[in-house]
This record gives sequence, C-alpha cells and structure tokens, in this order.
Amino acid sequence: MDSDLFSRRRAERFAQLLDEANGGRRHHVRSKADGELTALVEVSRRLTAERPDVEVDAEFRTGLRAMLVATAEREGVGAPARTATSGVRGALLPAITGRRARARGAILVGVAAGAVALSGISAASENALPGDALYGMKRSTERAQLALASSDISRGQLFLDFARTRLDEAASVRDNRIGFSAVLDDMDADTRQGVRLLTTVAAQRSDPTALDAVDTFLAGQRRVVSGLLDRPDHADRDRTRRSLSLLDAAGKRADALREAIACGLPAPQASDMLGPAPATCPADR
Repeated sequence: MDSDLFSRRRAERFAQLLDEANGGRRHHVRSKADGELTALVEVSRRLTAERPDVEVDAEFRTGLRAMLVATAEREGVGAPARTATSGVRGALLPAITGRRARARGAILVGVAAGAVALSGISAASENALPGDALYGMKRSTERAQLALASSDISRGQLFLDFARTRLDEAASVRDNRIGFSAVLDDMDADTRQGVRLLTTVAAQRSDPTALDAVDTFLAGQRRVVSGLLDRPDHADRDRTRRSLSLLDAAGKRADALREAIACGLPAPQASDMLGPAPATCPADR
C-alpha cells in the first residue's frame, strides 16, 4: 500500500540519498526501498553529469515553472510551520516539519532538474541504436519517464511506446543475430509489462477503456513485426515468430477480458505475465 505515510517516508529517504550523492553528510539509516531509490538517484546523477548541450524550449520552461509552483503550493514547500501545542509532541514537531520540508524541497528540485535534463537528453539520444554511445542514456531516460509516470495507465502506455521503439531498433539491426534477438527480448518484455498493467486496470475497474490502448498497439505492432519475417537468416525468422505469438496471446487476453467485463464477471483472481486471466462467460448469458 502506498499510503501518504509511506510516500512521505520514501520522499524523505530519497532526499537523504540525493544529499549523500551530492556530497552531503551520510545518514546512517537503511530503508527497504533503498534498492529502488538508489537506482533513481543514479539516473539523476547521470542526467546531471552527461547532460548534452541542447537548448530547452521556452514554452517547456514556462510550463515547467507553472507545474513546480502548483506542486509547491500543494505540498506546502516554503509555507511556515504550524504552531505546536505543548510537551514532547511540541518539541519534536519543528524538527519533523523541517525535515519533511527539506525532503519535499529536494524532491521538487529533483523533478525540476530531471525534467529539464530529460528534455535535452531525449533530443540528443532519441535516435540512438544498440551499441551507440548514447543508447545507455536513452534507456535511462525511459526508466526515468516510468518513475515519473502518475498512474498504472500512464506506465502501461509508456511500456507499449518503448516496445514500439525497440521494434524500430530491431528493424535497424543488420548482420547481428545476437543483437537482433536481444532487442526483440527487450521488446517482448516491454510488451508484457505494458499489457499486464493495462489489463489489470481494466479488470479492477470493470471498464474496458484501458484495453483500447492495447488493441491500438497490437494492430500496428503485428504489421511491423510481420515485416521482419523477410530477413534472410532462419534464426531471425524463428525469433520473430515468437514475438508474433506473444502479440497474438495479448490480443486473445484483451478480447477475453472485454467479454468477461461485458457479461458482468467479477475481477479474475488468476493472473500471469499478461495480467488477469478471466473465466469464460456462461453460455446462458
């Protein structure tokens, strides 16, 4: 459960890790979320250290400023602390409030720096292919986008967008069987992640709207993946058929969920790599 309490603790721990990464004092504490948060700190460090010389659009700066001002107002960054009552709670509240304010401020600054860096890096690494110098940064940018996504629907759509990107890369990989297969492996992983997130949302809400993104993705993806079957290497064609089989399975899962939602079945309990696995509607419905 990602309650307000746990989100606040994560924010405070993330602020500590950012502080340490920037040369601040070391905090001798540990958190269960350190593995995930440390990865995000590393992305932040790389975004800062390897930022390309790309001019950020003025309209983007204006929109970013408005977003940050709204976030600051909502989170109370810069607002005076409320007066404490008395006793132990009154003694502790100023320190706790100050720490939370610093944590929120650090997150806000991190979002600002990350957003500006992402805009420039995306422009510089957008066309990078496996083996290119900027390809690692391209993938790090994708992970940062996922970390900043606001909902499972947004994350699911991002994963499907990344699967499309991997397909474009696979089409550009020539005379490299290992590289071609590796890119398709990544593409299939992104496909499974995106489909699972979107089918889960559809099942939980008993609303097939999230499946529209899956259907749109599959229609275009099948067509382009099928075009890879003309590669001369037999192993490449076999590997391509495996990706097509995954797309077919995803289409069947989306269709089954639509049918289950339409006939009023409860959210499925069983789940696999493509998300909830619905039962078949009774024949008399």
